[in-house]
Amino acid sequence: MLGAIPPVDDERVLVDYRTGDDAGVYKWASGPALVQTVDFFTPVVDDPYSYGQIAAANALSDVYAMGGEPRTALAIAALPKDGPGPEVISAIFRGGLDKLREAGVALLGGHTVTDQEIKFGYAVTGEIDPARVLTNAAARRGDALLLTKSLGTGIIATALKFGRASDRQIERAVESMTTLNRDAAAVLRSLPPGMVSACTDVTGFGLVGHGAQMARASGVTLLIDAASLPFLEGAVALAAGNSPGGTRTNASYFGKFITIGPGVSEAVQLVAHDPQTSGGLLIAIDRSSTGHVIGQLTKHGVHAHVIGVVADRDDNGAYLRLE
Repeated sequence: MLGAIPPVDDERVLVDYRTGDDAGVYKWASGPALVQTVDFFTPVVDDPYSYGQIAAANALSDVYAMGGEPRTALAIAALPKDGPGPEVISAIFRGGLDKLREAGVALLGGHTVTDQEIKFGYAVTGEIDPARVLTNAAARRGDALLLTKSLGTGIIATALKFGRASDRQIERAVESMTTLNRDAAAVLRSLPPGMVSACTDVTGFGLVGHGAQMARASGVTLLIDAASLPFLEGAVALAAGNSPGGTRTNASYFGKFITIGPGVSEAVQLVAHDPQTSGGLLIAIDRSSTGHVIGQLTKHGVHAHVIGVVADRDDNGAYLRLE
């Protein structure tokens, strides 16, 4: 979509849209660099307060995935002319603001437009050490792959729309989506330079899509162990009849870039392609440091899983192998 846009010719731009990274990075004359992103979407849950929280956590995640710290935000909202009521709108904005406050982010203002469908999110600005920027383009052969949240938010949200998800399944999904990636990012920033080689957050393209993007940008192939993937409660069982349209889109687009082993069930494949909202971080780290990194993440309340390794580019050109 952005292929026709001329590349930015500015040496101060450290990261832009060309690598498919989560946010852009702009270097000032001195001090930390600027990291910027924007994200908004339609409701994924019924409760307006939770929706606002999820929208904020999702937008902030892009800054965390780059290794940065979010500082300010601008709200973006599209609201139908004839609804919803002011109490619903207030709850959405209040949920988002509470999550921004939890992250230590200042809300500076925002912009609203009239639209047929509710949409809500934020443009977020943060700071980052220009020498410690994490991109998706530097994964190394031999690195271990970590994932910091369970998969299946898109499936659970779709099941919710049709009354097919249990209260417990919905509760676990909302808990995951409202959890900031702040603590995971803080651990990554505390590690010695070079221990983490690449990072991205798993959102709309699903694990397979974002993994394939990381592999393509890094010139490697990701080997994902399907048996090691963490799933939200009910996600695999609900997958066959509750996969959102984005799952099919992801499978269609990224299918030519991946290979799937014969032992991987159809349900697991669906969850691996499932578009995530406010998903976890996919992190490539020095393999010998896996125990240390997992220990530090666990110490800070982040339940990370080792889900695979980074290998040389596949002879058949696959960016990702799910086996």
